[in-house]
Amino acid sequence: MKVIELTTPIKAEDIAVLNVGDAVEISGYILCGRDAVLPKVVGMIERGEAGELGVDLEGQVIFHTAVSVAGVGPTSSNKLEIESSIEPLSRAGVKVHLGKGALKKETVEALDRCGSVYAVIPPVTALLGAKTGEKKIIAFPELGMEALHLIKVDKYPAIIGAAHGRSIYEQKL
Repeated sequence: MKVIELTTPIKAEDIAVLNVGDAVEISGYILCGRDAVLPKVVGMIERGEAGELGVDLEGQVIFHTAVSVAGVGPTSSNKLEIESSIEPLSRAGVKVHLGKGALKKETVEALDRCGSVYAVIPPVTALLGAKTGEKKIIAFPELGMEALHLIKVDKYPAIIGAAHGRSIYEQKL
């Protein structure tokens, strides 16, 4: 199986060639956030305050996870607070959302409209720990492990779960 290597920031032409079921490896700096922080980030975007995060959302990857001493592992992306953040974050420039679980058809269609994709990452904390380098809280430190983190990753494995209006969860295998 061919693996497509992606390096942040992700470009529109990188997204254009991805298809549901493609294996990818992501390297570079990515954001980590989940239920507690993503609605706050969306609020900042809506108020025109996203620049205060100190990181450009254009071409960014957001991993639906917390960052703790135990490591990082995906949380369910179809939680209301997370799934409802996907479209506004994509409109703000986020190109890849990493998590686990099926998304609503409306979310899959929104990803397509915004030129973004959703990738399913395996729930293997030990593997990801070995591929995670620098870690830094960039916003909402009061949320502890659920704060918005920026981490450096090397070849994070994932499978494209939604792209171009299609979802892997709708495929007949």
